[in-house]
Amino acid sequence: MDGTFDHVMIRVEDLDESLDWYQTHLNYEEKGRWEADTFTNVFLGPEDVHEDGALLELTYNHDGRSYEIGDAWGHIAVRVPEDALQESYDQLMEEGVEDYRDPESCGNRYAFVKDPDGHEIEIVKRDHGAKWSIDHTMIRVEDADEALGYWIRKFEYGEYPGRWEADSFSNYFVAPEEAPEEAMKLELTYNYDGREYTMGDGWGHVAVRVDDLDDAWDDLMTREAPDYRDPASCDHNYAFTKDQDGHEVELVTRD
Repeated sequence: MDGTFDHVMIRVEDLDESLDWYQTHLNYEEKGRWEADTFTNVFLGPEDVHEDGALLELTYNHDGRSYEIGDAWGHIAVRVPEDALQESYDQLMEEGVEDYRDPESCGNRYAFVKDPDGHEIEIVKRDHGAKWSIDHTMIRVEDADEALGYWIRKFEYGEYPGRWEADSFSNYFVAPEEAPEEAMKLELTYNYDGREYTMGDGWGHVAVRVDDLDDAWDDLMTREAPDYRDPASCDHNYAFTKDQDGHEVELVTRD
């Protein structure tokens, strides 16, 4: 498998409100848009996002539906310079962003805010990548060994430095072994208490960029990945599989 993470998709209930939030507070700009009869997809990111950096996809369905976020979906994490966590957080507070977890409550290592739909956004300190660019996406898994095995076997990813083994949970980061540090990582959070999770429909998917859609799909089928939506069913524009917990994973090509 040859792909970095291309984007992460979440669903929003008011597209104009969400666009204004991300463009105002994270200085995102629109990178692409797909207008269909029943939905709109908008891709956002910083102006100077790295060529292998991930974008945020906002999906808005035109029927006015509401969403449940669920607890299997964790958050996206965005970068700020190492010395700018408190300053960046204070700026968001001055702009009226919802205060969820301030830097002090997180040991001054990170902080959390929420977007208009309640999606959690972690602010992490990094000395690489554009400010507010996506550093990682976190999902919760019910079996850490299965989750790591899925990404290692199906996608040929490696475990990225940053593993955190605590008394009650573990965090693991996976990414292509040769991906630049500016690329997005996937954080797998495993709680030791055996809990189960609700997927919810506010959470969409992560997308992996590949050079050849059909070849990548054939590799996944050989490696016994779930056949969710094959390339033919998606007019050979993209395809979808699922991980061991039911999180959707899209395959895409990007020029």
